[in-house]
Amino acid sequence: MKKMLRNLVVLGLSAFVAAPAMAQKTNIEVWHTLSGEHRKVFEGIVSRFNSQQSNVAVELTRFSSQEALSKAGQEAITGKRAKPDLVQLRDNHSPNVIAEHKDVMPLHQLLARHPIADANWFLAKTTQFVRDERGRLLAFPFMAEIPVMFYNLEAYRNAGLDINKPATTWPDLQEHLLKLRNEARVRCPYASSRQVNVHIENLAPMNNRLYLNPNNGLKTTRNLSFNFDTLYMRHLSLMVSWRKSNLFTLSTEDDKADDAFVQGDCAVLTTGSGSLAKLAQSNVKFGAAPLPYYPQATKETGAPFVGGDALWVIAGQSPARNKATAELLGFLSTPVVAAEWHQKTGFLPLTDAAFRAADVSFYNRIPGVKGLVDQMLKAKGESIAGFRAPNYPQVTGILNQALNQALGDKEPAMSALTSAKTQAEKIIR
Repeated sequence: MKKMLRNLVVLGLSAFVAAPAMAQKTNIEVWHTLSGEHRKVFEGIVSRFNSQQSNVAVELTRFSSQEALSKAGQEAITGKRAKPDLVQLRDNHSPNVIAEHKDVMPLHQLLARHPIADANWFLAKTTQFVRDERGRLLAFPFMAEIPVMFYNLEAYRNAGLDINKPATTWPDLQEHLLKLRNEARVRCPYASSRQVNVHIENLAPMNNRLYLNPNNGLKTTRNLSFNFDTLYMRHLSLMVSWRKSNLFTLSTEDDKADDAFVQGDCAVLTTGSGSLAKLAQSNVKFGAAPLPYYPQATKETGAPFVGGDALWVIAGQSPARNKATAELLGFLSTPVVAAEWHQKTGFLPLTDAAFRAADVSFYNRIPGVKGLVDQMLKAKGESIAGFRAPNYPQVTGILNQALNQALGDKEPAMSALTSAKTQAEKIIR
């Protein structure tokens, strides 16, 4: 009897020793500021990733603004808060400065240790804003976008306009706005969100001009100057005249003008392509088109700067957490997931595979959307690489104030812009 019990104990211990150990999950954390439909889509994708993994669990922490996220980042740097693994940061037009921070790991370093299948297919033309001078990715360009023009199809029909022929030039757009005001009785013919991005920054590349001398700051950021020439005088004067004649009734630096378009109050909207997510959830039927250009300045349209937010890898984490971070990024890069993100949010496709995986019905459903992507794939020149300028977030505030002064008829347009130019150049130098 004792021998039998002893044998049972030995067998039990053997079974326990031989039993495979339960795999321990690696937890990683992502800090982000996404809201609305973007947040919903992102959380859905990450939830799907978590459900498909047995060894990785992703926790999302959302902040109400970049300022709130930055404050938490300072607490993490000083040890008052645990560091995340990925952080969403806005394009500051100095990606090298971010990449050189001791608490940041450039993405190409992570991918060198933990390659992901689709990394080699990142579209260079739409991801230059997070690449270094050697073309290496510094961050994951998940929220890459461009400024675009949306237009209300019903309002266009009511004005007797062809919904398949949106304005390609600013003079053409003026004719459309007059018909929208006079024929369709639209009270808000034109509105603009992100006014600095649309009416100052991208005025240059859309007309095949440099925004900054020399070479948009791509070769050197020393002695930079803004190229505010007669093109800017022409454009701002036109915008002021539109404001006075009730063609251009709403202009903001945030996305408030988007809401007026979604509610059907405004017929034409210029904003970031990422606003497509909000528009697609509304009852408004709309089309999309590139920003207009001036035929007096260029024979053919240029292409806008690519900007937006990116996910930056935080340094100092364990090898297991770095590997888990690469697994998440690999999942986000897969053609099906990346195509879903592009179609549901309006952010640019990350890869050629993602573009090809996009549902054809998506492009057919919204007139002009495919043309926006085609424009970027065919574009050439400095506009694709964006521009580089130190301390640029401070400059945005100065330029926004200048636009408000001009459009509010509180100061002559070029006087306001010239004053802003002087202040801004002191900051970037």
